[in-house]
Amino acid sequence: MKKHLKELTNFSFGSTSGIITNMSLIIGLGASNLSKTAIIGSLLVIAVADNISDSLGVHMYKESESSGTKESVIATIGNFTARLIVSLSFVLIMLLFPIGKAEIITLVWGLLLLVGLSYLIARRNKDNPFIETTKHVVVALIVIAASRYAGSLIKSHF
Repeated sequence: MKKHLKELTNFSFGSTSGIITNMSLIIGLGASNLSKTAIIGSLLVIAVADNISDSLGVHMYKESESSGTKESVIATIGNFTARLIVSLSFVLIMLLFPIGKAEIITLVWGLLLLVGLSYLIARRNKDNPFIETTKHVVVALIVIAASRYAGSLIKSHF
């Protein structure tokens, strides 16, 4: 596999997971009426704990494929780095803007990242970028809507 294709593969899982997880967390916790501090704290926990957990999962997956130690480590580091950068970008949004504006900026930023990544993957795979991007955005929007609904339920029942 060409080097740039491997790099995109290692980067894409971590980025996609980070984008959708962080957007959903901000929208869901925002709907539950949590404070900005609580949302930022949650984002930082996700940036570290969930990131390490996912990275270990990627590492073990690569080991189960008998990919070799070097490839497993590269995939693990790529996943961790991608998720950390994405997560910190969402933390920065929360730090700079009030919650209401941050939610809108989060959606725009996250969807732009997802569309860009989907486009790159579709082009690499010689798929229709519009169809692939649409599928990925629809899934992300379903997850975000479910998170918003869950946050609303929490707000109304607790």
